[in-house]
Amino acid sequence: MKSLAEQLRKYFVMGSQDCQNRSPEEILTEAAEAGITTFQYREKGEYSLTGEKQIELGKRLREICREYDILFIVNDDVDLIEPLDADGVHVGQKDTPVEKIREQYPNKIIGLSISNQTELNNSPIELIDYVGAGPIYKTATKPGKIPVGLEWIQTLRKKHPKLPMVGIGGINPDNASLIVKAGANGVAVVSTITKAKNIMDTVKKL
Repeated sequence: MKSLAEQLRKYFVMGSQDCQNRSPEEILTEAAEAGITTFQYREKGEYSLTGEKQIELGKRLREICREYDILFIVNDDVDLIEPLDADGVHVGQKDTPVEKIREQYPNKIIGLSISNQTELNNSPIELIDYVGAGPIYKTATKPGKIPVGLEWIQTLRKKHPKLPMVGIGGINPDNASLIVKAGANGVAVVSTITKAKNIMDTVKKL
């Protein structure tokens, strides 16, 4: 059984809005075969699904993750945990408070985005299972957010040596190793996989 830190190594984030020319199911299956270790279902922004369509797609993607023994995490929306039988949820600083989620779901994995010292000071680290650090580099997925760089991963690692951590934001096969060397357990990507000409090759290089 892999530890959570090991399962964060290749963390794929995707929703229907990220898939231009292929179906989410096709992309996730190919990424799973290539070796991703965690999948986060993130329907957010323009053209994203809501309501029953969001749940229907989520269930199909959940089954793929189950088939390949990949962690299935939902983004932000706590109400999706039960209908999708998710392994956990990842939230930002302005989403449902971690305290409330932990009380409601004591056995689910909780990830929290932390981008600076102020957020770290105000975060209940003892209640979360892993941190999402970023954006490390400039990224279209987080428009308007200032990149925190590798230094933030190094800072988090020094303060919390054993806390599982994944870096996110502008990460690709060329810089992924730098994120891990800085102290992260893994890298999270969106378009690096969804827009890849060869998903198998891209995931292997991450």
